[in-house]
Amino acid sequence: MSDVMQIAVRTLVAVIVLFTITKILGKRQVSQLSLFEYITGITLGNLVAYVSMDLQTKWYLGVVALTVWSLVSLGIGFLQLKSKKMRDFLDSKATVLIKDGKVLEDNLKKERLTTDELMEQLRKKMAFRVADVEFAIMESSGDINVLLTRENQPITAKHLGIKVGPEQEPQAVIMDGKIMDEPLATLGLSRQWLNTELEKIGVALENVFLGQVDTYGQLYVDLFDDQIKVPFPQEKASLFVTLKKCEADLMLFGMTTRNKKAKDMYEQCVIQMGEIISEVRPVLYR
Repeated sequence: MSDVMQIAVRTLVAVIVLFTITKILGKRQVSQLSLFEYITGITLGNLVAYVSMDLQTKWYLGVVALTVWSLVSLGIGFLQLKSKKMRDFLDSKATVLIKDGKVLEDNLKKERLTTDELMEQLRKKMAFRVADVEFAIMESSGDINVLLTRENQPITAKHLGIKVGPEQEPQAVIMDGKIMDEPLATLGLSRQWLNTELEKIGVALENVFLGQVDTYGQLYVDLFDDQIKVPFPQEKASLFVTLKKCEADLMLFGMTTRNKKAKDMYEQCVIQMGEIISEVRPVLYR
């Protein structure tokens, strides 16, 4: 076998082995790798290059080295899952950088983090003033997480005392002009429903690049042709307006009637309609 063929075969074998090992070890982002996992990744890459290119040595010895490194990495990963001390030893502990609005200079020096680098990381978390930060911690991955002071935290529905219904993730029901049956079934919808919704907005299926259905059953589409404007769904807004109109009509009827019982009935209906609108407002009015 020629050298070219040997290198091609060795490279193919090395890629297959490396892919298999990677699948076994699991997938983690680079920022989530521990120090040992980072070293293991570099070493495995070097071993694969060695197996592929060094024709003077036996290729299976490189595969043995890859296997040993992989087994060691799996063993250490298992110990990390079982032992907090092992996790702290390999990944190190998180370090508090800001506490009660006060920068801990000693911890900055311990992590070899300059003031400029700290400010850069805070700005990434939309904290442009240290005074706005209640608590900041450097995780073992190197990421810095920030807790803003209460007055600087974004207002949520919970702060306003509004109860919001649970929301599921949107499902992609059309991709590249083709209907995705599994997401449709997950939502309890059919192709007939989808075709009806496309007819409402005057769009052909083959012209749709991406179509998504949200929790409330509304279809949003993105077309291949970006110049075409797709009408935004108005069902929820229309329903909200209709409910408000019903409330106003009931109020008007109550004001114009002279019958005491009818007036009381209309007033009670206005109260009930107001309660209904308050409950559905987070869903319909966005």
